Amino acid sequence: MILTFEDVVLSFSGVTALNGVSFEVGEGELFAVIGPNGAGKTSIFNVLSGVYRPEQGKVRFKAEEDEDVDLLGKRPSQIAKLGIARTFQNIELFSNLTVIDNLMLGRHHHHPYGVLQAFAWFGTARQNELTNRAKVEEIVDFLELEQWRRLPVGLLPYGVQKRVELGRALASEPRLLLLDEPVAGMNLEETEDMARFILDIRDELGLAMVMVEHDMGLVMDLADRIMVIDFGRPIRTGRPREVAADPDVIRAYLGEEHRITS
Repeated sequence: MILTFEDVVLSFSGVTALNGVSFEVGEGELFAVIGPNGAGKTSIFNVLSGVYRPEQGKVRFKAEEDEDVDLLGKRPSQIAKLGIARTFQNIELFSNLTVIDNLMLGRHHHHPYGVLQAFAWFGTARQNELTNRAKVEEIVDFLELEQWRRLPVGLLPYGVQKRVELGRALASEPRLLLLDEPVAGMNLEETEDMARFILDIRDELGLAMVMVEHDMGLVMDLADRIMVIDFGRPIRTGRPREVAADPDVIRAYLGEEHRITS
């Protein structure tokens, strides 16, 4: 397993956000977390990325082939260096910078030189810059961003901006990718494009992913396994068809008279 999230409890001023949440994510697996608004999905992401520190539980991540690291107590920057990247529900890009420049920001952990070398642009700094730009160009090709590569992202359609944010996360060369509502606010065509790229990331790049998403059609089509949470408690974890047929999931998420179609 690349990630183990075990018996995590998190509360704020007496209000419990996560209550004994446990799950595992395997190498190359697309694991989805679903639940009603306020169920605790974002809290899970904030624990994984070091924004929140729970009162109880263990969170372990396999950073390298044989290195199992405890994430609790580590800063977000340290966790990013270990190989966990995150996208956000609300786009967090620099709108006045180009697509290329925004993607280059995702490479900041891969700049092993100081400010003076960067200004002088010689030796290690020059070679590293060329290497990083080559990596970014690979992402431009992978996400089909060629026609927008030199444009400020603030001028781009919403769906393309979401794609750029995904590219920035990929630019860090993560081992685990956290996708926070990757198709929120998209139209049907944009959603289909994003779904295709997410599948390509799993199948071609072999990345493990944890995805929070409200689009049930997307989740049922893409996820290998799904965990459903409600009021901070896990209800069911399993394959999409198993989860879709669970009466407790139907009651908590859609109401008694509805069914999730798979």
